[in-house]
Amino acid sequence: MTEEGGAVAQDTGVAAMMQELSALRDRVTGALGCVLAAVDGLLLMFDPDVGPEPYELAALAAAAVGVGRQSSQSLRQGVYRESTIHSDHGYFTVYAVGDTALLAVVGDEGMNVARLHLEARAIAPRLATLLHANPVPLPALTWGRAV
Repeated sequence: MTEEGGAVAQDTGVAAMMQELSALRDRVTGALGCVLAAVDGLLLMFDPDVGPEPYELAALAAAAVGVGRQSSQSLRQGVYRESTIHSDHGYFTVYAVGDTALLAVVGDEGMNVARLHLEARAIAPRLATLLHANPVPLPALTWGRAV
């Protein structure tokens, strides 16, 4: 495969991941947006309509995964899968996407969490497969912000 063909395949993979993020938001009542990030909190991509700052969501999600993974290990309950934080005015849910990435979804107080779990649990393996086949280049950082 030529380098040009590889770029087209990667563009297609990135577009497919973006479609998954947008479709998730569209299918879940109350979902405000979602991000895909590395487990260390580096933002890989985000739904363009995400309300809160996507870089902050990626960092918060990485912290939630860290606590979740440590809890799972300490309690001997197996591999970490997801965490949900329910606050007065909304939800923040984080799902493992393979071993190296995470999917974070932020929603309002009316979010249909049961529907979110059904949808996100279905797309997480698809996102993991797409990420494996089409690694997302990390943004160039200057003073901690993407340029």
